[in-house]
Amino acid sequence: MRYLSGIQPSGVLHLGNYFGAMKRHIERQSGHECFYFIADFHALTTVKDPDSLRRHVLDVALDYLAIGLDPVRTVFFRQSDVPQVVELSWVLSTVTPMGLIERCHSYKDKIARSIEPTHGLFSYPVLMAADILIYDSDRVPVGKDQKQHLEVTRDIAQRFNAIYGETLVVPEEEIEEATAVVPGVDGQKMSKSYGNTIEMFAPEKMVDKAIKGIKTDSKGVEEPKDPNENVVYRLYSLFATPDELFEMAERFRKGGYGYGDAKKALSRKVLDYFAPYRQRREELARDLSRVRDILNDGAKRAQAVAARTIERVYRRVGLRA
Repeated sequence: MRYLSGIQPSGVLHLGNYFGAMKRHIERQSGHECFYFIADFHALTTVKDPDSLRRHVLDVALDYLAIGLDPVRTVFFRQSDVPQVVELSWVLSTVTPMGLIERCHSYKDKIARSIEPTHGLFSYPVLMAADILIYDSDRVPVGKDQKQHLEVTRDIAQRFNAIYGETLVVPEEEIEEATAVVPGVDGQKMSKSYGNTIEMFAPEKMVDKAIKGIKTDSKGVEEPKDPNENVVYRLYSLFATPDELFEMAERFRKGGYGYGDAKKALSRKVLDYFAPYRQRREELARDLSRVRDILNDGAKRAQAVAARTIERVYRRVGLRA
């Protein structure tokens, strides 16, 4: 079973990235063939500073390797190191109906957030389909909010196969019902786009500052509080043991326990949880040539698969004899 997933290097990774996807990516390495890529082509739709993009790519690589990605078991690479994906994207675009892309909500959502409406942003789903199809991916695990992306990929692959014969592997749906929706400091879904994140590897003072900034209601220390309705408790639940979580919930319900104390407990949990990963990341950051070698090796392995797929596609459409 071949799993594929990508992550954009469009900013510093945070708790939402970790609990929403990265943690599961690491867990899937056991017993599955995994292809994970850093989606730098996709990042060009929002990141316009070359130095920032280069830095973010390395940061994503460091973060994944620090939390346990095994480059021997997993094919880990930069998207742009496999140029065949862009070639396939063009071929797929010639069979993709305009109406299919026009119905994609991601374009509308991004425009609503004042992102420049470029052709790249509009045709983003076709490149995403190429990312998936070029590696003959069997499964692409996504949350409910990304379900449409996989459906578009399946539609494109099925249309291509209907026109040219069975050529592309149509990935099966795997919607992660239990994917953690991690709240940001403002209560919305944690996202770089909303500027409401808590970074995984930020310095201690920055972590403390972000957590202190979590929005809460105006209830005083002595007043009872519903733990399920406050962001501090919901974030704490991602790290705490059942006993620790029960204890905090009881304190909130009884009163006499303020948000300030709860934020301190959360801050300690976050810092302690990522401490061993932080140490590993610092070791890797002192040897960036090794990180680049890992990405280059992953690219060679990915290219071998992509080359076979693009040759198969070219023969089907008549670009090869």
